[in-house]
Formats: sequence, C-alpha cells, structure tokens
Amino acid sequence: MKSDATKKGIERAPHRSLLHALGVGAEDIAKPFVGVVNSFAEIVPGHMHLRAIAEAVKEGIHHGGGVPFEFNTIAVCDGIAMNHEGMKYSLASRELIADTVEVMAQAHQFDALVFIPNCDKVVPGMLMAAARMDLPAVFVSGGPMLAGRLETQNGVEKVDLSSVFEAVGKVRSGQMSETELDSLVKVACPGCGSCAGMFTANTMNCIMEALGMALPGNGTIPAVDPRRAKLARQAGEQVMQLLVSNIRPHNIITREAFSNAFTADVALGGSTNSVLHLSAVAHEAGVVWQLTDINKISEQVPTLAKIRPSGDYHIEDLERAGGISAVLKELASHLHLDAPTVTGRTLGENIAGAEILDHDVIRSVETAYSPQGGLAILYGNIAPDGAAVKRSAVAPDMMTHQGPARVFDSEDEATQAIMAGSIKRGDVVVIRYEGPRGGPGMREMLTPTSILAGMGLDTEVALITDGRFSGATRGAAIGHVSPEAAELGPIAALRDGDIIVIDIPNYRLDVELSDQELVDRLEEASPLSPLVGSGYLARYAEKVSSASRGAVFK
Repeated sequence: MKSDATKKGIERAPHRSLLHALGVGAEDIAKPFVGVVNSFAEIVPGHMHLRAIAEAVKEGIHHGGGVPFEFNTIAVCDGIAMNHEGMKYSLASRELIADTVEVMAQAHQFDALVFIPNCDKVVPGMLMAAARMDLPAVFVSGGPMLAGRLETQNGVEKVDLSSVFEAVGKVRSGQMSETELDSLVKVACPGCGSCAGMFTANTMNCIMEALGMALPGNGTIPAVDPRRAKLARQAGEQVMQLLVSNIRPHNIITREAFSNAFTADVALGGSTNSVLHLSAVAHEAGVVWQLTDINKISEQVPTLAKIRPSGDYHIEDLERAGGISAVLKELASHLHLDAPTVTGRTLGENIAGAEILDHDVIRSVETAYSPQGGLAILYGNIAPDGAAVKRSAVAPDMMTHQGPARVFDSEDEATQAIMAGSIKRGDVVVIRYEGPRGGPGMREMLTPTSILAGMGLDTEVALITDGRFSGATRGAAIGHVSPEAAELGPIAALRDGDIIVIDIPNYRLDVELSDQELVDRLEEASPLSPLVGSGYLARYAEKVSSASRGAVFK
C-alpha cells in the first residue's frame, strides 16, 4: 500500500507516534488510509452542509475496511463573487484546488481518495487532481438546491438565483418594483445545495455520472434528500472496492469517457464552462481532445431536456423524471456503453434499469427539443481558435444575427452602459480584456447578460467576450473567444460600429473586415500591461494559457 511509506518499519516509528496522537489504533495501522477531500465552507451555500456528507463518506470507508482522514480545499461561491473583483479569483481557484489536493494526498501518502465537491470550480479542480495523481477515487457531490417558491397573483412560481439576476434588469426597465425584488431575494435560494438550474455546478455534477467518476444519482438527488447521505456512504464503501480491484482514474477517464460526458452535456444543454473544464481535465489525463470534437457530438446528439436557464424546469424535476441515468438510457445509441465506471460496472450496466418517468422533462430522441445538442463551438476571423455558446439558451431569431459592435474593455464598462440604457436593439456588445490573462481570471458575465434578459433585450442583443458566462446565462452569449484580447487576438481589433456576423447553425463568428484590415489594426494595438502586479493573480496571469486549451497553466 502507498500509505506503508508513513507507517511500516522501525524507521517509521515517529510517524506511528503522530498517528497515535490522531487516535489511530494499532489495529488500524495495517488498513488502507483514505483521504476524504472536503470542500466545506460556511460562505458557500452549496457547501455549507458538506460536513454531514463527509461524515457519511467516512462511515462508508470504515465499513469497507479503511481508515478515513478528512482534509479541506478552498471553494468560491460564484454568485457572491459575481460582478466585482472577486470573480477574477473564481476560475483561478481551480488550479489551487488541484494543487492543494496533490500536496495533501502526496505528503500523507493516501491509498485512495473520496472527493466531495459541489460548486463550479471545485468539481473540475478536484477532477484534475484525481487525473493527475491516479489514485483510486470516487466523487460524491453535495447535491443540488431546491428551487424557490414565490407567491404571485397568478399562484406559486418556481424561482432560482438566475431569477434574481434577471430581476435587476426588470427593476431597471420598470417591470418590477424594488419591493417585489426584495420578496424574490428572500425565497430564490431556499437552502443548501448547488443552485437549482443546469448551471455550471450542476452541469459538472451531472456529467460526472456519464464520465464514470461518480455513482448514479450524483448529479440530481437534492442536497436535502436523505438519499444524498446514503449515496455518500456508498461512495465511501465503493472506493474501498476500487482499491482492492486497483481501478484507477486512468482506467476510467479515457477518450471514450469524454465522448460520453459531452454527449450527456449537449443533450442537457449544459454550461459552456464544461468546455473549459473538461479540456483542462483532458490535459491532466493525457487524453487528446479537440474543441471540434464537441461540434461533431453536438451535430449528432439531440437536446432532450431544457432545464433552467434554457427552460422552466429545475434539477429537482430532472431527478423526478428519472435523473441522468434516464437521459443516458435514451442516448444509448450515442454512447460508449462498455466504458468502465467507479461502480465497477460499465456505463451500460449502470443505466440498464433506468427509464424516463416524465416525458415533458426528459424528451425522447423522437420528440427532442432540437436534433442538435445544446453546445456549439464557433470559429471565424474574430475567434480563429474558437468560442463557445450555449445554443439551447439562444432564442430562434438570434441563431443568426448581424449588428454593429458596441465595444467595451471590461465587464464593468459594459454593465454601466447597459444599465444606462445606451445599448440598442440589434447591437452586439463586445466585452474584451476579460480573458484568462487579460482579466486576469476570465470573469463570468452573468450580470450584463441577466440585465439584458431582464430588460427584454436577450432576443435582440448579442454579447461576445473573451471572458466566460455563468451556466445561468441565457441569450446569444458567446464566450471564450480565443485568442483573447490580451494576447492580441482579433477581438482586440474590433471598434464601435464594426458589423459582427453571428451564424450559430454554421458555427461562425466573424466581423466584416478584411484580413489586412485586421492585421493593420492589431499592429496599431499595444499588448496589455499587467493589471495586477503582485499576489496570486499576477502569478496566474503569467502562467495561464488560452481558453481554447482549457486555461491550464503553461
């Protein structure tokens, strides 16, 4: 066992003394040591209950014959970090999480790991660490938050955090009073769990089932459901089985597994952030995966569900309708069913007994919302290395759009212009210098997109950026434009009034300028001076790569 390096032999007597101080008895010394990687944090609603999840995991490990040791990673609440300096740290936290897990697991020579993530960057950060270290591992999330219930004149309306972001635009345009906004604020997030729609956290937790690194139910069993604790105990027990069988992440996280994950992703209309995160995981796992592979999958796989923000359903509805296993069962002809998973069975065996229980929430292939999947990667003279859009959340009339650019060099400038009412119908808002290096940190643009949606402009105004979008974003919002402006990508050459041409069905994003005009403008532009001179963000900006490569460190 790997942990023998900390406990066997005369020369490890000091180590055993320290273990004795932890309460580890002589009978436990011979057992496997299992790290329980918890992302509990009191500032994150999605993580505030993870102490209980960790206790259930540890019960499972004890029952399976192991000795659990819990340690923590950091976690950022993207909602609280949104639209201010804090959002620069969100994506950047992913690399710290991966490094933290590596440090703790290697320093203490754990034999296996159980990961307890829930929110946005924690899932991929932990997954990157799992791929990097290749120890037997199981993931069990904290589960999704229930939707809120808002009493209205027309009855009870189901709401969530994105409802509050969009309400800001409604107040600005006079469609809602501040008193009504306050009532919404108090009910939109009714308790613990990852925010209730198919936002980034829930996208990642759902596709972990398809990837094979989590047990069935991981993505959809609500945080407050007692089955969540049962799943956590099962995860603790199962990691011991993986250890006995020597099944490791490299056996599971394969090219076929990525294909399965993106198949589920596009069928669910998941967050565009999954493109960024799974690319980073592929890098850690040594799997060759191209952005163009996503378009190939999305062309063949239909959209079977429209969960908020794409539709009116929430994750709790998806669970009631059969969960991710039911979605995968319907997609069986598009999947690698022989792919191994952490259950010790294949993906096909995991989903064999699943069925769709509500065909309004999960549609069949024959009655799909769209014959194509919900994600698309666009290319063109603005984004030669690609850009990402959640097309399932784009209004039909905006799938193709042509309009004048309104160019801003930061999210803050753009938000002020939108709030001031200076954005007109037909405009294309361009937000640049918000990429991985330029931000630094590649901020999410949920605030400007939500305000546009709240003002009723999401069906007539597009937004493109070298930054990111929250999974809660809806509308013609195109992010991850690569190369970014800070690297003098073509987006740095855009000016007010340039005609932007968006053609999502044909995967195109262009500006009506000749190649020579773009070259001439970029020669006049100056590279971005570092916005941060010290601290972690300065180091991050120096090392981070393009969004097209998953924003991994160079």
